[in-house]
Amino acid sequence: MMMKAIDGEGTLDIDLRLRKTALSSPDRTAIADTYRSVTWGELDRRVNRIAQALLTRGVAFQDKVALLAPNSAAYVELMLGILRAGACVVPLSTYTSASTCASMVRDSGARLLFVANDYAADALALADEMRLCTSDIVRFDDAALDGFIEGAPDTPPPVSMSLDHGFNLIYSSGTTGTPKGILQSRGFRAREAEVIENRYALNEQTRTIISTPLCSNTTLFLLFTVLACGGTVKVMEKFDATGWLTLAQTWRPTDVILVPVQYTRLLRHPDFSRFDLSSLRNKFSTSAPLSAVIKRDILTRWPAGGLTEFYGMTEGGVTCELRAHERLDKLDTVGIPPAYVDLRVIDDDKVLPQGQVGEIVGRSPSMMSGYHNREQATLDASWFDGEGRRFQRSGDIGWIDEDGFVHLLDRKKDVIISGGFNVYASDLENVILQHREVVDVAVVAAPSISWGETPVACVVLSSDVDPEIIQQWANEKLGKVQRIAKVVVFDELPRNPIGKVLKRELRERIAENHGETLA
Repeated sequence: MMMKAIDGEGTLDIDLRLRKTALSSPDRTAIADTYRSVTWGELDRRVNRIAQALLTRGVAFQDKVALLAPNSAAYVELMLGILRAGACVVPLSTYTSASTCASMVRDSGARLLFVANDYAADALALADEMRLCTSDIVRFDDAALDGFIEGAPDTPPPVSMSLDHGFNLIYSSGTTGTPKGILQSRGFRAREAEVIENRYALNEQTRTIISTPLCSNTTLFLLFTVLACGGTVKVMEKFDATGWLTLAQTWRPTDVILVPVQYTRLLRHPDFSRFDLSSLRNKFSTSAPLSAVIKRDILTRWPAGGLTEFYGMTEGGVTCELRAHERLDKLDTVGIPPAYVDLRVIDDDKVLPQGQVGEIVGRSPSMMSGYHNREQATLDASWFDGEGRRFQRSGDIGWIDEDGFVHLLDRKKDVIISGGFNVYASDLENVILQHREVVDVAVVAAPSISWGETPVACVVLSSDVDPEIIQQWANEKLGKVQRIAKVVVFDELPRNPIGKVLKRELRERIAENHGETLA
């Protein structure tokens, strides 16, 4: 295989790193799930066969190949085979509607779609909408994958690649229309893996449990880092607290990434304290802000591995790290940007002084190539400094304190403007979450006769406490313009597959069920 394997800074493509491990440690386990385990030698041969079979099916250099399936070891093998064939992976969420999936396949221009049996009927029915022939839709489970690669040679394919080429096209979790496709290069992934590996001492002894969807950047950045450094990945088909705790106790992972809602569910498990979780060297959190209350609970009840929170974007550019176990005084922040990240706070086109509130933008060596087929959207998400360098807009409002730590306040689009004042949901959520009966909370805007907009708290409670008691308790601690106008109780807050609260859906539910304009 021919490849421009190394960039100007000595970064090695992830696929070449996988091949090196297969040569040096062919008998060690690379990937496992509930049903099967694959050694590095077996993985390398299967990835070669997948790549060869893709080329035989007409997949050409830099074509897109889409996947729609739940987590499995075979899913990981397929992604690696697509990459070895010189193509670009398009992982799709099984949590979106069939029509939304079809629109993403069409937008990506995917040459093939691998689909799990549970989703095959919908995919075949929408083949025309996806602009695919039915023969381009490959039913996908372990047995079908064996059929797909049958007869394919297990030697590396003759493909030329570069770190500038596309690695994956990830679609954002949009709520209306076709989500935006975020294109990341092979260099983006290679540099990201290199940074995480070096900063957190990952190596061939690293063992991780993958329990978030394989279509998510939250999952992929640690998955590919562990594989790149020759570690071992255990794929959990679907997360549940009991299953994760049991697996962690028996399988003994060293490094894991979980999203905030998973940490919450684990800590709430009635038998949490009975499980031996001492094998952890690093615990990571990302995808959504982790409240200071939950961080402190994690550090108190689950000290093994400390806790590092990553704040960032699939688009790249904006990155912060908080090693919470080292900075107990900064648990209300998302940490500081690493040295390789240039982070600014802006108001329109003006850079604001330290301590002032504005939109967070960032620039780093790992940034997306752009939104696929959306030049204007890429431009709208960009900010350029006086030297013409592109920064990625985060859409988040925040500020940087005197120690360089970043405080997040709200999404720019979700700021509540009450009586002309900006009210930031995170400030209110952090107060409400301190009430002993509140399990989960999200604050959104509702129309108000007096204020234009006013905050409404959507809460999950651990008992039948009167929501007006929660409202009164919180308002005693909040400023006048911050006061909660209503507390609405939910059995569960709506979230996307990686745990982010769907505030748009909450606003719609409140408008539907509590449609009156508040005083």
